[in-house]
Amino acid sequence: MPALIATWGVALVVLLLAQATMRLLPYALEVWRDGAMSAGQQALFVGFVIFNAYAEGYRGFQKRFSPRVVARAFHLGRHPRPLHVLLALPYCMSLFHAKRRQQIVGWVFLVVLVLVIVLVRQLPQPWRGIVDGGVVVGLGWGIVSVVVFWIRGLRGDPPPVTDLPESQSATLSGPA
Repeated sequence: MPALIATWGVALVVLLLAQATMRLLPYALEVWRDGAMSAGQQALFVGFVIFNAYAEGYRGFQKRFSPRVVARAFHLGRHPRPLHVLLALPYCMSLFHAKRRQQIVGWVFLVVLVLVIVLVRQLPQPWRGIVDGGVVVGLGWGIVSVVVFWIRGLRGDPPPVTDLPESQSATLSGPA
């Protein structure tokens, strides 16, 4: 049962990331398919994809977000509470039942992300496609890194839980 609950939490996060990726991918591909970019814009597209692979994919997802999501999913599996299991997506994303600082970071990031999405939607092509191309690569990297950490967790090596509330971390974060 713990692995099933952990899989539930991870699957919800992966589905959220995959949905965003699939929504943005057509805009990123459109600028190449339609030949809508100058040589300079093509270079900018490639450069932004490389930058986002590192900044969003590697540093943001692989080093921070993905291990935390998977750690919290496996912790939820070992210590299920009905409400936390029902709200596994925001739980795994540290939007509640986390250290205060991490909750603030999570919510601020979410609000800023929504604002950036609204602004990017206003950009004309090819600029929207350039931004979306980088974001698609970062999200794709994030999906892969979440799945890799999840597989490691199923094999008995989940990342350590580091952001539980202080009253919980000493008693619940150890091995099950």
